[in-house]
Amino acid sequence: MRHVIALDVGGTGMKAALVDEEGGLLHQARRPTGRERGPDAVVEGILGFAAELRAAGRERFGEPAAAAGVAVPGIVDEEQGVAAYAANLGWRDVPLRDLLSARLGLPVALGHDVRAGGLAEGRIGAGRGADRYLFVPLGTGIAGAIGIEGRVETGAHGFAGEIGHVVVRPGGVLCPCGQRGCLERFASASAVSQAWAAACGDPDADAADCAKAVDSGDRAAREVWQEAVDALADGLVTALTLLDPRTLIIGGGLAEAGETLFAPLRKAVEQRVTFQKLPSIVPAALGDTAGCLGAGLLAWDLLGGPSSPTTPRR
Repeated sequence: MRHVIALDVGGTGMKAALVDEEGGLLHQARRPTGRERGPDAVVEGILGFAAELRAAGRERFGEPAAAAGVAVPGIVDEEQGVAAYAANLGWRDVPLRDLLSARLGLPVALGHDVRAGGLAEGRIGAGRGADRYLFVPLGTGIAGAIGIEGRVETGAHGFAGEIGHVVVRPGGVLCPCGQRGCLERFASASAVSQAWAAACGDPDADAADCAKAVDSGDRAAREVWQEAVDALADGLVTALTLLDPRTLIIGGGLAEAGETLFAPLRKAVEQRVTFQKLPSIVPAALGDTAGCLGAGLLAWDLLGGPSSPTTPRR
């Protein structure tokens, strides 16, 4: 059976799969990234994991993978196939595409993890059929993927979609990027966790605990939650004013709160739009498999695309 290798490399773990032409997961595996051993060990771990997947595909399907796709965090030069920078992995200018291609003997696509996830959500997930969409996962930080006609925009320098660094509270909390008041300092899952831990006095409390407290009617939790929702709505309205997406897809850990997040968020966005066309605001559909599936789609794109591509809705 014709298949490709897909790898989604995270800060602490790697998710991998063999993916068929329709986006089906034929085989899945996970393992730690091993960042505590240093950047060289992380790279060798990726190469070894990919080689194991290639062997598994040959054994199971009687033929090697046709290509491979890998999605990584940080700054990615997709055209050159270089993992340019990732603070949590200690990477600087790692020629990952060439290293993988040499180890596997296959064509390899390299992509940004959030853009890969957005590609999958757009083609086979919550944005399927939409010609314009914005995918925003709310996790440790906030990034975004701008979907246009079945593709994801990378930008001139690989920074397209970095909505987490839109300033929504000028002069506010200092962000590691150097600005003050960035969206991800107020509306990411980690930001909500920090705010709720401070409000409730439990240093181990997190965003999921805050959501549960909101549902139970806790006033302090509702204040923390609403502050995050308001900041997120401000950032999203800026994005939809610039991009005019048909669909806003919200994913990541914070989206697991379901309507506890989506009901007030839809209301807050609607209150802020004036001339803009209000997009559909929907939860992501693929969960933590999105990045891996997106890496698989990148691999298929190298080969000319899957046999049954999704047609965007006009």
